[in-house]
Amino acid sequence: MRQSWSVNNLIDFVVRSIQRAQADYSPFYHLRFDRVFPDDFYAAMLDAMPAAGGYRALSGKAKLRNRTADGQVTRTKIDLFPEYIRHLPQKKRAVWDVAGRVLRSEELGKVFVERLAPGLKRRFGANFAKVRIYPVPILTRDTPCYYITAHSDTFWKGITVQFYLPPDHSTPHIGTIFHGESSNGSKPKKAQMLFSPNTGYAFAVADNTWHSVEPVGREIKTRDSILLTYFVDAGPWRFLRNRGRRLQNFALSEMRNLKRMTHA
Repeated sequence: MRQSWSVNNLIDFVVRSIQRAQADYSPFYHLRFDRVFPDDFYAAMLDAMPAAGGYRALSGKAKLRNRTADGQVTRTKIDLFPEYIRHLPQKKRAVWDVAGRVLRSEELGKVFVERLAPGLKRRFGANFAKVRIYPVPILTRDTPCYYITAHSDTFWKGITVQFYLPPDHSTPHIGTIFHGESSNGSKPKKAQMLFSPNTGYAFAVADNTWHSVEPVGREIKTRDSILLTYFVDAGPWRFLRNRGRRLQNFALSEMRNLKRMTHA
């Protein structure tokens, strides 16, 4: 990674990537982007991928759902906040600290609101730009047998973003699928994102943003990506909930790392 890539330089680059993203209204309004990060920084992120032991399983219902028949976890994560990545080796921690600060930046949140205006207006009305949002970036790792059925995301979320992190172009078929809605209630497949290096998509969460992931085949080693979720942060309850979840996840992460160190 070039030392000249400061946080501000990277924010500017990623913001420009989102500004030039392709917009599509089918089957719902979304953005597709290419070359999200500078090539050398993308390579640095791939080199800095944590070892399997650095991730933790999702909690709650997601933890139960993302398991194979023999109990193996199929989706794990690392939240890209300083308190979560502090156990990573120094060189890897440096890369993910910079990435996390870029992804949590106000500038990036602002450009997503601007570019996703049609979807946000549909849900929040004409004053959508005044709705506060809280960014939570997580590095996710999916392994064989991971899948998720068609869903539209909880309304706790305002914007869903995913950046794909494969090392090459050999697995385009494991990208996220977008679904439409038919009169009989079915959710037919309408589009599929290509799981290609340094690409991604974004949409404003609404009641029509149905999407899924087909089961990841056993030929796939890992399906790595960054999920950047902007939670609705309006009102005291949502404000406290968002920060309470961060604190709760930190406690779970620390307990996991303490347990791992104890058994090392």
